[in-house]
Amino acid sequence: MELSPKTKIDDLLSSYPFLLEFFLGKSPKFKLLQSPLSRKTIGKVATLAQVASIGGLNLDQLLLDIAAEIREKTGEEVAAVQVNDGEKAPAGRDNGEEAPTRRVKDTVKAAVPEDRKARQEILKGIIRDLHDGEDMEILKQRFHDLVKDVDATEIAAMEQGLIAEGMPESEIKRLCDVHVEVFQESLESQAAPRTPPGHPVNTFMLENRAAEKITREIGQILDKPADLGEEVFFRQYRGELEQLMERLADIDLHYLRKENQLFPILEGYEITGPSQVMWALHDDIRDAIKTARGELAASQGHEALNTIKYAIKSIDDMIYKEENILFPMAMETLSDTDWQKVGQGESEIGFAWIVPEQGGAAEETVSPALKKSAEGPILLDLATGQLTPEQVNLILTHLPVEISFVDENDELRYYSQVKHKIFPRSPGVIGRKVQNCHPPASLYKVQKIIDEFRSGKKDVADFWIEKKDRFIYIRYFAVRDDSGAYRGTLEVVQDATAVRGLTGQQRLLDWE
Repeated sequence: MELSPKTKIDDLLSSYPFLLEFFLGKSPKFKLLQSPLSRKTIGKVATLAQVASIGGLNLDQLLLDIAAEIREKTGEEVAAVQVNDGEKAPAGRDNGEEAPTRRVKDTVKAAVPEDRKARQEILKGIIRDLHDGEDMEILKQRFHDLVKDVDATEIAAMEQGLIAEGMPESEIKRLCDVHVEVFQESLESQAAPRTPPGHPVNTFMLENRAAEKITREIGQILDKPADLGEEVFFRQYRGELEQLMERLADIDLHYLRKENQLFPILEGYEITGPSQVMWALHDDIRDAIKTARGELAASQGHEALNTIKYAIKSIDDMIYKEENILFPMAMETLSDTDWQKVGQGESEIGFAWIVPEQGGAAEETVSPALKKSAEGPILLDLATGQLTPEQVNLILTHLPVEISFVDENDELRYYSQVKHKIFPRSPGVIGRKVQNCHPPASLYKVQKIIDEFRSGKKDVADFWIEKKDRFIYIRYFAVRDDSGAYRGTLEVVQDATAVRGLTGQQRLLDWE
């Protein structure tokens, strides 16, 4: 056998299985070779040149060491082709003389693997090394050499693979900015997504331009000379910053539409990585805006300015991730029918700063719940009485509370379409796993409630929060059938601000 930079690692391990231990001893980064899946994917296309680059090894020396290992274990003489001039070198010297070596070029230019799974393994390896603290410039060079033309869909699949293999979403979130920097050159070489007026992506991007205008205005204030001192500077610009941060808070609508309209459709294609990571980042931005507004109101100048800087940078970074990763990946994945579903219900959540253009994915008119037959309206037999579907819908939407129902399979089957929602919802969430309907930070609470209800240990869970000066009472109830079997969870949300303030009694009608 002849060893060269182009020798495939799978061919080598198939012929000489004992080399697996040899590679593991060379670098901990070769642990992926222990996985049969990795050997069937990356191993089929990865060359020794790529292997040397991944392990940070001298290629010429690696070729000679492999040849020497084969000779020692089998007695077989193997020639190793040198990188610089193509000369074949013997595997080793019987007299103990050290085999000649040459310095490999600083950068090993390797062919880009055509196999998508193999490219995924290389991409995931780069992210793992980021996680382990590898130098950014080294990784950027490795990426450039190995997988230059990666697209947004592959980055999303990479995140998905890392999460599936057990890396927590919190770690992916922490690495998000870093790995975007690694892939930035490749991403920026791709054309920006083009969509017709009214298309959800077109609307998202119009909102991004509006958000950038606000963050620029804030940045211009923060960049003003501070020769007067921080205290005087803050006093002079505090009012303007308060107004701008109040406007910036409307970005919540932009994120809510992503979370409730776009992410559920992507999840239908088993693409959950971007939604899990981005939702956590959305919550960080929401918290930063809320904190900054509180600090401004409390005249905490130094703290407010630092929090505002963090908020606007995070928003600008999110815009970059949306337009270079999320939207191109979604455009490649979703069908026209999918985009129509994304568009349905967007207006129920609302839009940030803009009025969407007409056209694109138009919303469909929802048909009335009442269906008539030749004999008259359909009647539903209930435990006590009969109602038409229209009457059931009217009752549910006129209750002084909002209700949602999650079935025994953890899928959201219904929410009441009340006029003024406490928590925005849209039709895109119907059929979605309830675990994906909540931000990652609160997922453990949701799962605990469902697990306790399903096991029969608990029947009720109560929470109360303050939201924009309103007192919100949230209750969860286990739903069981007559035999006691768990059939789902009912969520009831009530604005209890007025109820909380009641005292004494009122026995007479007070309409005057």
